[in-house]
Amino acid sequence: MDSNGRFPCGAAGGNIAGGLFKKINLGTLGNSLAGIVGGGLGGQLLVLLGAGGAAGGGLNLGSIVSSVLGGGVGGGVLMAIIGAIRNALKKPA
Repeated sequence: MDSNGRFPCGAAGGNIAGGLFKKINLGTLGNSLAGIVGGGLGGQLLVLLGAGGAAGGGLNLGSIVSSVLGGGVGGGVLMAIIGAIRNALKKPA
């Protein structure tokens, strides 16, 4: 699975994190966009660390697992970071 598999997994990870943590939820579009970016970054980080599966983008178990985990976890983490920053910058009413 190539890097394109990380983007939908990242979007899913962002939306799952938004559903689990209501205080940092950015809405469906915001969760998805943050998740897509985070999924790409998380998957790329795994590749740089050597845990990204086959470099040729083959469809093997290692590359599928790294795309799902790197994309989903990276998407959820980036969405949580952005949500926390957004909440910290809100002015108290």
